[in-house]
Amino acid sequence: MQGKGIVKFFAILMVAVCLYQFSFTWVVNKVQSNADAYAKGDIKKRTAYLDSIATQPVYPILGFTYQKCESNELALGLDLQGGMSVTLQVELRELVTALSNNNPDVYLTQALNKADIDAKTSQSDYITLFVNEYEKLNPNGKLATIFANKDNQEHIKFSDDNSKVEAYLKSQADVAVQQTYTVINTRIDQFGVANPNVQLLKDKNQILIELPGVTEPDRIRKLLQNTAKLEFYKTFDNQEAATVLTNINNLIAAKAKAAKKDSTVKKDTIAKTTAAKKDTTSKGALSLLNKVNKNSAKDTSSLLKGKAQTLAQNPFFSVLLPNFPRSANDLSPVVGYALKKDTARVNAYLSSPDVKNLIPQNMKLLWGVKPIDEKISSQMFKDNEKHFELYAMKLQGVDNSAALSGDVVTDARSDVDPTKGGWQVTMYMNSQGARQWEDITAEAAPRSQSERGKAIAIVLDNNVYSAPAVDGKISGGVSSISGNFTQEETQDLANVLKAGSLPARAVIVSEATVGATMGHQAVHDGLLSSILGFVVVLVFMIAYYNRGGTVAVIAVIVNVFFLMGVLISLGAVLTMPGVAGIVLTLGISVDANVLIYERVREEMNSGKSLKLAIADGFKHALSSILDSNISTFLTGLILFLFGSGPIKGFAVVLMIGIGTSLFCSLLISRIILEWMIKKGWDIKFSNPWSSHTFKNANYGFVKNRKWFYIFSGTFITLGIISMFLQGFNYGVDFVGGRNYIVRFDNPNVTTENVHSVIDKVLGASEVKTFGANEMSITTKYLIEDNSTTADAKVRATLVSALSQSPVTKITDKNIAKYQKVKATIAEGLKQSAFWTVLIAIIIISSYILIRFRKWQFSLGAMIATAHDALMVLSFFSIFKSVPFLDLDIDQSFIAAILTVIGYSINDTVVVFDRIREFLNLHHAATDDPKEVINHAINKTLSRTIITALTVLFVLIVLFVFGGDVIRGFSFALLVGVCFGTYSSICIATPVIIDFGKKDLK
Repeated sequence: MQGKGIVKFFAILMVAVCLYQFSFTWVVNKVQSNADAYAKGDIKKRTAYLDSIATQPVYPILGFTYQKCESNELALGLDLQGGMSVTLQVELRELVTALSNNNPDVYLTQALNKADIDAKTSQSDYITLFVNEYEKLNPNGKLATIFANKDNQEHIKFSDDNSKVEAYLKSQADVAVQQTYTVINTRIDQFGVANPNVQLLKDKNQILIELPGVTEPDRIRKLLQNTAKLEFYKTFDNQEAATVLTNINNLIAAKAKAAKKDSTVKKDTIAKTTAAKKDTTSKGALSLLNKVNKNSAKDTSSLLKGKAQTLAQNPFFSVLLPNFPRSANDLSPVVGYALKKDTARVNAYLSSPDVKNLIPQNMKLLWGVKPIDEKISSQMFKDNEKHFELYAMKLQGVDNSAALSGDVVTDARSDVDPTKGGWQVTMYMNSQGARQWEDITAEAAPRSQSERGKAIAIVLDNNVYSAPAVDGKISGGVSSISGNFTQEETQDLANVLKAGSLPARAVIVSEATVGATMGHQAVHDGLLSSILGFVVVLVFMIAYYNRGGTVAVIAVIVNVFFLMGVLISLGAVLTMPGVAGIVLTLGISVDANVLIYERVREEMNSGKSLKLAIADGFKHALSSILDSNISTFLTGLILFLFGSGPIKGFAVVLMIGIGTSLFCSLLISRIILEWMIKKGWDIKFSNPWSSHTFKNANYGFVKNRKWFYIFSGTFITLGIISMFLQGFNYGVDFVGGRNYIVRFDNPNVTTENVHSVIDKVLGASEVKTFGANEMSITTKYLIEDNSTTADAKVRATLVSALSQSPVTKITDKNIAKYQKVKATIAEGLKQSAFWTVLIAIIIISSYILIRFRKWQFSLGAMIATAHDALMVLSFFSIFKSVPFLDLDIDQSFIAAILTVIGYSINDTVVVFDRIREFLNLHHAATDDPKEVINHAINKTLSRTIITALTVLFVLIVLFVFGGDVIRGFSFALLVGVCFGTYSSICIATPVIIDFGKKDLK
């Protein structure tokens, strides 16, 4: 073997990198264990502990902070640690209505109603559906007459055709979705969830949000669905706010000092004169406030002296660095700075009643939405921490409100500054807003050239996005906001300014909540199934391949180690389907070793020496290994591109596992074997009982192909009839509704007990046994209710209904998992699943055509993969009513179907590879292609059966020990692998013969 030195170096480097990646998880677990010991079950104390240590070095020697370590640890998905997953849909009907200025046109209303219906079944975007319906209802109608109003006159003219109006509506829809995404991202960031995942699904106008560890779903729902509020505020400058901040600091210091002094007073003095306690307390409070007022008159310029000031002297300024002006030209709306971890402490100080009394009624303190730019921050504070700015808003009017509401903004866009170059934002207001804006800017404008204008803060959801200074009075309602902006920053700010004019609500169309207990159980089940799966593979390989099997087991161990290291380094999230992918990788990863060992055994049987047999075995098996693994990788890639959520997690593990498997089986295994030969070890690739297994196999697969056709045709025909007559057990993600996994305290609860109490309240519901003492309950009660209280109402109704009977009585804590899917999402998933499977078959068949250069091979692969999908679907329909089988059709089932396709192609390619080899060797006129092909199938029979058994053993372990979460997934794989193994021998190969009678010689 050439290049052994490079392979060894790379292997050692991989080990070092993987150990380094694993180390972050070990460090984080240690810190969290310390936090648990400190908190003793108090979640707030645990959170406070972790927040306090966030920027502290915790990594030995290298000194990485806890924050750094946490961002590099192995991330667990919601199903492994609990949490909440939400899909938001932006309601574009409201946007279209607003852009039409609430036009009462009858055709407009009818078209919107039809578009709402079409959106539930169509994959087209909402605006396209609306325009198509409008043109059907009013063929000669012009949309410009509806949308060319005063607010849109810059973009739409009365003479514009419908295509131009459609383009404008689509652009506004994109802005509305992007702006919603920006707002949601900010809200989630401020909620304080560790490792949140927020994805914008532009083609669907949806936003996917995954929040690990969340325990307050009602609060999250309100947070996500509240309408964004845009406002413009006048501001106080830092000189005007300096006295207020100093007073706050002095008050907090005085209170801390008084509390410390009081703690030293003896108990007997505290107990005296209880009757006068109220009066004394009142006088003490007044005295304390008088001290603060006296102190506030002193010079504050020398209050802070850097690190010399102690926490006791300046408790408030120790967490908020005041931005006191150094000169008259140093005025700014920014009144202070705080580290991200300290913002909660600052907020706590500012919300205390005593501090509120010191803040003027017309002053409101708000944080900037983003931390200061890293370069500016490092120059100002000489560190790499995230610092946030605190602004002082000036309230006005009797209700102490903003100077101007954001609904007056009609448009905003990113432009190039014509005078200075660079990027700016141009903002347009309606006539009412223009008049108010002129007054506001006139007041904020500088009085002379030497002065600087006051700042106007742009605030969305109580977060300051920008606070530009006013250069002069602005008339006409058109303003330019310039500064040191990038193009992306101006686009973001323009989207924020449109928040008031784009009233497109975001509603939850899909939701899943997993309780922490269920997550911990999933971790336990995943670990157990992984360990048992590994033991099964280890025992089988050693039992069948003797010492050669031991080498394969070592390669599998190294493979899993590399796989986990790569997952962590890529920041991938490990989900339960991902654990299934790891366990499946244990089975599939031995396939390459099986191919190699079967070839080595053939070479040794032909009389070659051990060293030469191993070299030739690796050489001749290479083509089959590469082809089979590439085809499986393509399946994983399709899953990743077209799947969502857990399916993506499975796909990532599958693709990485294929890469590490190839490295370990082709290179690591060979280095170990050659080292053993060099040491003079006696290497055997079989035990006495396995040495002659399938050695002289001569089964008539080709001769009996018609019986295989009859069996498959009959089963698929029965399946299709069953699909039409009784259909499938669709999961909630394919039919829509709310699904609850409920754990009952009573172990004797039956589905009939549950039906009897909930059906009369929630309507016809689906109830199935899910696990020990668990039921899966699916209902469509109030599924079309988009209000923020609907989910809580249905949940409370379910708990109340079940509690009517002592047999089914539960509390809210008994709900271990919750999922909601609206009909729009469900229909989209069905269509997406169909196209994903179809695309997978086409792409893999195309690869076979390129590799084997004969269309018959490609056709055989295509028919075999379609056959496998239809056989599994038929099985799930025919046996849908069998009580002990979990035969639901859901997203995990689609992942299983695609995995079966990948496995089947893997199997089929190995058989095809040997057929191609035998046809090239036996192509004389006297050679019968049928006999040659049958001989090739029998030659690969040992490999086919051994690989299938290995995978089946692992899948049985998954099915039995993997837990309820992946039981349906693993059973679908079990059925699929059986059909896939059968089709690679009995369906794909006969197709080659029957369609290639003249071309095979």
